[in-house]
Amino acid sequence: MHGYASHLVTPHLDDRLAGYLLVGAQFALLAWLVWPLTPQAWSPLALAFAGGAVAVGFWTLAWNRPGNFNIHPEPRARGRLVTGGPYAHMRHPMYTAVLLFAMAEAVAYVDEWKLVATLLLALVLLGKSRLEEKHLRRRYPEYAAYATRVRRFIPGVF
Repeated sequence: MHGYASHLVTPHLDDRLAGYLLVGAQFALLAWLVWPLTPQAWSPLALAFAGGAVAVGFWTLAWNRPGNFNIHPEPRARGRLVTGGPYAHMRHPMYTAVLLFAMAEAVAYVDEWKLVATLLLALVLLGKSRLEEKHLRRRYPEYAAYATRVRRFIPGVF
């Protein structure tokens, strides 16, 4: 029985550690994207990415109040599942907003290393979303059906 009980606890601890590592990597990569704070070339493409980031971010906040968010990939104890607004089109709209911001920075700085940081950030957010969805499926039985209808980051694509 002791071995079985420890098996039930260990995945949770592993998930928490993975969550902390993913959040740390996310913020480190975002810092890399904005550092150094030097003049940028705000081309129409960079502005389009930045505008998309702001629009998706604010739309998401309008539907999913900050008290329902969790920076860690675990649902809040008193959280609720949101499937309307931007969540009707993508399961992780705030991650999409972060990726659009990263693309804006990479394009505005005209720096291939910023593009590398953006690609690494996309991988981190993919891992974070997978871990988050594991928790969401456990907590909300209806999440599995929702996930089959709605794409992860890009409506109708991915």
